[in-house]
Amino acid sequence: MAHLLDDEMLKPYEGAIRGRAMHASARAYELTGGKQSLSDWASAHEYYGLHKTQDGWIFREWAPNATSMWLVGDFTNWKIDPRFECMRIPGSNVWEVKVDSDLIKHGDNYRLEMRWEGGHGERLPAYARYVVQDENTKLFCAQVYAPEKPFVWRFKSPAKAATPFIYEAHVGMASEEKKVASYTEFRDHILPRVKAAGYDTVQLMAIMEHPYYGSFGYHVSNFFAASSRFGTPDELKSLVDAAHGLGLRVIMDLVHSHAVKNERDGLSLFDGTDYQYFHHGEKGWHTAWDSRCFDYGKTDVIHFLLSNCRFWLDEYHFDGYRFDGITSMLFWNHGLGEAFTNYGMYFDGSMDDDAWAYLAMANKVIHEVRPDAITIAEDVSGMPGIAAPEEDCGMGFDYRLAMGEPDYWFHLAEKVRDDDWSMGGLFWALTDKRKEEKVVSYVESHDQALVGGKTFFFQLADAAIYWGMGKDQHGIETDRAVALHKMARLITCALNGGAYLNFMGNEFGHPEWIDFPRAENGWDYSHARRQWSLRDDPELRFKPLGDFDVEMLSTLKQIDGAGPAIQLLANEPDKILAFIRGNLMFIFNFNPTESFADYGIIVPPATSWRHILDTDELRFGGQGRICPGGNYIPEMVMHETELIQQIKLYIPARSAIVLKRK
Repeated sequence: MAHLLDDEMLKPYEGAIRGRAMHASARAYELTGGKQSLSDWASAHEYYGLHKTQDGWIFREWAPNATSMWLVGDFTNWKIDPRFECMRIPGSNVWEVKVDSDLIKHGDNYRLEMRWEGGHGERLPAYARYVVQDENTKLFCAQVYAPEKPFVWRFKSPAKAATPFIYEAHVGMASEEKKVASYTEFRDHILPRVKAAGYDTVQLMAIMEHPYYGSFGYHVSNFFAASSRFGTPDELKSLVDAAHGLGLRVIMDLVHSHAVKNERDGLSLFDGTDYQYFHHGEKGWHTAWDSRCFDYGKTDVIHFLLSNCRFWLDEYHFDGYRFDGITSMLFWNHGLGEAFTNYGMYFDGSMDDDAWAYLAMANKVIHEVRPDAITIAEDVSGMPGIAAPEEDCGMGFDYRLAMGEPDYWFHLAEKVRDDDWSMGGLFWALTDKRKEEKVVSYVESHDQALVGGKTFFFQLADAAIYWGMGKDQHGIETDRAVALHKMARLITCALNGGAYLNFMGNEFGHPEWIDFPRAENGWDYSHARRQWSLRDDPELRFKPLGDFDVEMLSTLKQIDGAGPAIQLLANEPDKILAFIRGNLMFIFNFNPTESFADYGIIVPPATSWRHILDTDELRFGGQGRICPGGNYIPEMVMHETELIQQIKLYIPARSAIVLKRK
């Protein structure tokens, strides 16, 4: 792998780059004392919280500013009981209570009653493993989850794919019904769809407990609790286990970039101070997100977060993480309004070096526990080193989200006439990455379709999506949308920088936008679901879009070698773009009106090229203008002073062809 410092533009900042890496290494040594691995140290969840032992129950909580603390719950009739009073461990900031085994049972609800100098409050334990909401009071409380029969895992995690095809999904909105779907429903109904569609990795959103459903899971309150609105911990484990049995790996969104501001339900003002887990004062608030910002320089905070990284791997057998909001973590101004147009912006003192160190340590912990785990950074800054290995002074992420790609696609769809699309610009936008990093390529994720946005297909088809999607209906808007939807996905997936992602339902052109039930929309679930019936209805053109996606993934798995794509042609007037990757050649005609016969393309040496896929096939909702399965025999032609191979082929307007080298 290319060394980070091979980039000449980074030479002036070599000292800063090495300094950050040394800071992360020194911090890890400081935490462990050099006596244990960082992943072994990251086990706070086994010490704190409520645990059943051979001698009964034991509970511990870190609360430096507290003056007294009690467990209160069903087992005390929700009153303070001296048997459940926590005592400060001498010489520490840790509170502890030991309780007889018969006093607490599975299913008991509980919380903390805490007092501090000048105040008091109800709190949920920071390390609570299960949190439920009372249907009547709407208050959240921790719940003892200790079933008599522990969950039995049946399947091992599948091997990591060389090029992961990731299916981003949200359990709650996975049903077609207007409701919150469950882990069990997702296991039984959605996992088989994902498998049949050809994806090998499921990325689950909103798993960590969050009090407001409409936050999409990004305002986390309870970091060690799987969201109870979808079911029980064992039901989530069953989902992950079933996915593994189908050959699917499962990763989850890990939100360590901020926390919900709730005090009773979350960590804000947990022990009466605003600085226990978060920065003091204004620095501890993310005003744009209305949430709290962690202090990544505090040892106990790092212990909490690194242990959280380990917890989900150990307890739920997740296969890795997508880290949310990396840019917000790294920059004191959270990267808001920044264009990041020059390298100096990464080294001008605007970055939180403790956040860098934390993220480097998080990757170290994750890969020590699970060497086959994958980590993805959601970063918009393009910070050098995020997806570079530790030995290259990098942060250690396996992938960075290529967030510029959907921006580029939606810019084309919204602002640029088809006639003005740049072929060279498109190729560059989809291959623009640093040499030392891998990226997750995608046309759209959940972000683009949130309230105020649209899915890519809806952006292309607009109102025609409501009346023009019958199998035999052909209109200017829908024909264009169907063609470009397939072409955009094919070229993005073919040029992927290491992995490819799709948000559930978007593979078949899911309409409209995402909007969770809230007061402003009358608590309506209409836009917080997936209309799978559109995908399954043979009388609608959504089905062939989904069918194409299946065939696209199957075809791209045939690529022999994962090296970078080589551009063969970018003809701007004709709107023809051709490139080769491994043993496959891709030819795109983005021209909205012009088809070309006997179009010559200079190709690498081969005995012949065989047609294996095109976007214009009738079964994919196209016009069937290309003869399937044809062989293209290269001819030798003189180009300038040398003989080269050329093939000639018919390329209809708004279509793409995939050929395989023989």
